[in-house]
Amino acid sequence: MMRSARLPLCLAAVAAALLASGCEREARRFSTAPSQPTASAARLGSLQPGAEQQGGVQLAPVKDAPYEGNAWGVNQGKRLFRWYNCNGCHAMGGGAIGPPLMDAEWKYGGDANSIYMSIMQGRPEGMPSFGGHIPEDQVWQIVSYVRSMSGQLRKDVEPSRSDTLGGGEAENARKPEQPRPAAPPPKPALGASQ
Repeated sequence: MMRSARLPLCLAAVAAALLASGCEREARRFSTAPSQPTASAARLGSLQPGAEQQGGVQLAPVKDAPYEGNAWGVNQGKRLFRWYNCNGCHAMGGGAIGPPLMDAEWKYGGDANSIYMSIMQGRPEGMPSFGGHIPEDQVWQIVSYVRSMSGQLRKDVEPSRSDTLGGGEAENARKPEQPRPAAPPPKPALGASQ
């Protein structure tokens, strides 16, 4: 009789442990400690939103993005993507003035650190430098959302619906893409006028 009474307690303890281990997916970190600056990187884009910031920007740490396994953080990134008008150039990830973010072709790299550096430093062909304009924590949330657009995150953390009227296909319903470097532009033929 004593043995059978312990079994439900053991099962309850195991169930509680499993539930506690799955909490990271929905953990809400309202503030995270800023990473220690490793070095200063130059701004590559000449454009900046708002008042111009002087000096370099924070290099991406070698660790992975802190929100890649966190559904709340990825959804915050989706909200911030709209708030900072990233969709103005990237057309909700489909590409317009800026490159598409839903496909496999990434000119400057599709890993989290490369995307972070693209946002912070800017890029020479039109991407503004947001370093110093957007808090580092919010940049990491945007990075995680951008990676979800091409199916690079687990399906259980990718956004499953849009909070806007013009909703498109849910990020977690898209086919995963394998990021690869963009093909270099073709060289002009000899004797062709520029």
